[in-house]
Amino acid sequence: MKKYNGYEAIENRLQYLPLSTTYTILDKISEIVNVEPVIGIMGKSGAGKSSLCNALFQGNISPVNDVSSCTREALRFKLNVSNRLLTLIDLPGVGESQERDWEYTLLYRRLLSEVDLILWVIKADDRALAVDEHFYRHVLGDAFQSKVLFVINQADKIEPCHEWNSSSNQPSPVQIANLDLKVHDITRLLQPINPICAISVKANWNLTEMVEVMVECLPEKSSSPLSAQLHNHLRTERVKETARNDFGSAVGGVLDAVASLPVVPRPVKSLIYQIRDAVVSIARSVWDIFF
Repeated sequence: MKKYNGYEAIENRLQYLPLSTTYTILDKISEIVNVEPVIGIMGKSGAGKSSLCNALFQGNISPVNDVSSCTREALRFKLNVSNRLLTLIDLPGVGESQERDWEYTLLYRRLLSEVDLILWVIKADDRALAVDEHFYRHVLGDAFQSKVLFVINQADKIEPCHEWNSSSNQPSPVQIANLDLKVHDITRLLQPINPICAISVKANWNLTEMVEVMVECLPEKSSSPLSAQLHNHLRTERVKETARNDFGSAVGGVLDAVASLPVVPRPVKSLIYQIRDAVVSIARSVWDIFF
């Protein structure tokens, strides 16, 4: 019923359009509301990929059919929260033999067009980044680097690890300085497009900040459906505001797309453009109903 009321609020603003046009717009908005985000997870063994996913998302993770290429596989998992779906893809390759690069290149070219974002997890105390650099540059390639968010996990293990304040779950000033150096080194080496986030899943440190960056890196259509999958304490005001604005922009894109259809008469196109900003505003105002 809540979702119907959300659609009803938008439909009321579309009342002067032909019914066929109204239904087309509402159907396309429904597609946005029900988008199934796809998140890729990368990193060497022991980096904490599974624990990160469990810390971020609600619901039980269920394995589905593997997607294979040659002799390597990408493992897919589904998350279902209140009839909303999210797909996690455990992407292989990092830290393995370079002899398999050609297999991974084929696999990634096939998969990455459907991935909204890749969380590339690196251990805070891992000094051997040559393999990550090679895979990032030569296997992933320029075409998909904009989809990567590097996450430095296990910040509590950064030296001097004995200075981590376990009671407050905070790093010492020296550890913070060393984490900053780690971020600087990865930035210099890999020149990532998106910000680098340092976290500790075990200590529950800096996860909210990382989630805020993650949501901002997602495509407009995916940020709201993904935000609905997050643990409630991670749905900060910044996360909700980003997702709300993205939803409004996506709805605006729907109206633009419908108005550009050749079958839509010129007077109807003009009316769509006249009400566009009002519909976007309404979509933002009912965001909480949808998500």
